[in-house]
Amino acid sequence: MISEWTQQADQRPEILSFEKIPTAIYGSADAASRAVAEEMAQIIRQKQSEGRPAVLGLATGSSPKKVYAELIRMHRQEGLSFRNVITFNLDEYHSLGPDALQSYHRFMREQLFDHIDIDPAKCHIPDGTLPFQEVHHFCQQYEQHINDLGGLDFQLLGIGRNGHIGFNEPGSHVNSRTRLITLDQTTRNDAATEFGGLANVPRKAITLGVRVIMQAKRGVLLAWGEHKAAIVKQAVEGPVTETLPASYLQGHPNVQFVLDESCAASLTRQKTPWLVDAVEWTPQMTKKAVTYLALTLGKPILKLTSQDYNEHGLSDLLALHGQAYDINITVFNSLQQTITGWPGGKPHADDTNRPERANPARKRVLIFSPHPDDDIISMGGTFQRLVDQGHEVHVAYQTSGNIAVADDEAYRFIEFVADFSREFGIESEEVADILLYSHHFLKNKKASEKDSDFVRRVKGLIRRGEAKATCRFVGIPPEQVHFLNMPFYETGLVQKKPLAEADYRIVAEIIDKVQPHQIYAAGDLADPHGTHKVCLDAVFEAVRRLKDEPFMQQCWVWLYKGAWDEWDIDLIEMAVPMSPDQVMRKRFGIFKHQSQKDGVVFQGSDSREFWQRAEDRNRTTAGLYNQLGLAEYEAMEAFVRWRF
Repeated sequence: MISEWTQQADQRPEILSFEKIPTAIYGSADAASRAVAEEMAQIIRQKQSEGRPAVLGLATGSSPKKVYAELIRMHRQEGLSFRNVITFNLDEYHSLGPDALQSYHRFMREQLFDHIDIDPAKCHIPDGTLPFQEVHHFCQQYEQHINDLGGLDFQLLGIGRNGHIGFNEPGSHVNSRTRLITLDQTTRNDAATEFGGLANVPRKAITLGVRVIMQAKRGVLLAWGEHKAAIVKQAVEGPVTETLPASYLQGHPNVQFVLDESCAASLTRQKTPWLVDAVEWTPQMTKKAVTYLALTLGKPILKLTSQDYNEHGLSDLLALHGQAYDINITVFNSLQQTITGWPGGKPHADDTNRPERANPARKRVLIFSPHPDDDIISMGGTFQRLVDQGHEVHVAYQTSGNIAVADDEAYRFIEFVADFSREFGIESEEVADILLYSHHFLKNKKASEKDSDFVRRVKGLIRRGEAKATCRFVGIPPEQVHFLNMPFYETGLVQKKPLAEADYRIVAEIIDKVQPHQIYAAGDLADPHGTHKVCLDAVFEAVRRLKDEPFMQQCWVWLYKGAWDEWDIDLIEMAVPMSPDQVMRKRFGIFKHQSQKDGVVFQGSDSREFWQRAEDRNRTTAGLYNQLGLAEYEAMEAFVRWRF
């Protein structure tokens, strides 16, 4: 199936001069997944009509989950049969049994095979339990089986942050065969979340070779989210190199990258579209171009010259506006008007050019925090400012965050309760039993084993207590602190349940209860664990359901980023500056979350603590404003308004 964009691209060679692989961009991962699933279904049906098997290469990871969910839906609701389908998975961890929580055998059963009418004997996945001396022969047979069937009709792919496809890590040759490979450190860091720590991640895996992937008749690579944007740009627009195996796909005759908008953000046609084709010079596009030009040249906006515009593909702007000076002033003023020390609106002031309304002077504010620390990490300065300026601020913690508490931290708190009881003569057999049970469970817990319900409750209480401490520190009364405990999160695993009606209802109820003039929500699509995105989807759906309520006519929704990334400066609509003292106060608020300090469970590849990440990000934002010629601040928090 050729996407709509691919058809357009054939008529636009100027895009192809940047993009060396056909690339389709969709508004959401959901829409993209439906399109890919439909293409796979067409292949299956076509082969059925010919009385032949459809040979599919399948991938694991977060990217293909929605494709598999759509295939399951098509099977149940549209009668799509998989009886003629033969599958070969790309890879599997070595030394991992098929029933292990992180096993790709288990992943495929849970995400697809157990829900369709495929013959289990036709589902092939590398065997991670084989002794080393048997792996080479197995890999030869695996490839030969594919060849005997005439090759792969369709290969589904994802991409790692280091550019791997399958587990073909950087350094893999274009003619590499199916083999045992040592995993790259970046790959292992990214998998550490699933395994409960880097030490538990296998060091080796069996992977289909690049050669077999390149021989597939059709290939589709899926990538979602901002954290994949940089590597996707390199693979699509950069040179072919063994240090980025996905770039080999530039030589495939029938491959396509399928991206959502956030993942495509770094592509030339998204980042600097005026270099690709004629654009409509809206105020937003003009702001995007001018800030990009200034940052690229290292100049303040007001020092850009007509020559700068002409030499960097922006002569059309000059033709529209006459001279650089007029453009510079317009964009400079636009940026300046985003800066405010009054995130809730400045009372009794002209708000014509301010990001927030002056009235009502005292607003009801609802801050949604996906985890029990995202509020203070992501917008702690603004949070404090809203409270100090007299607004009625509520915080809604959307999930318990219990899986992010280390086992020894949980045991420490349980032991404290037991010691407290003994110290004050509070005799309780229940407490003694709890301590004994916890000690036994945590001592014998296997690596990455799911916590018991009781231990998860303890960990949830730890994070709840930390959130309460932060709110006391900022100045929020207890009745304005809400713990939603959204059900989708409560699996005890990194893998969560899909959003359900109960989740939407919980979020809608708190909005209806508070009836806010402002909502703040995490718009952080770079969150590598995905919880922020799911929580944002729940907020969006709840707002849509309530949008016709009278109080919602006065409600504005502001989106903040998390600890990983910041809004592009041309998108920022409200920037709240912080003084050095305010930065320190925010740091102390983050310190209230003791379970998330000094080596957290889900550290990822960034060794900085959350307070360090937040401060670096906020200082970088302030630095960009200063670099563009605006006032110099210690730090800034940034927001984008969602106009529902």
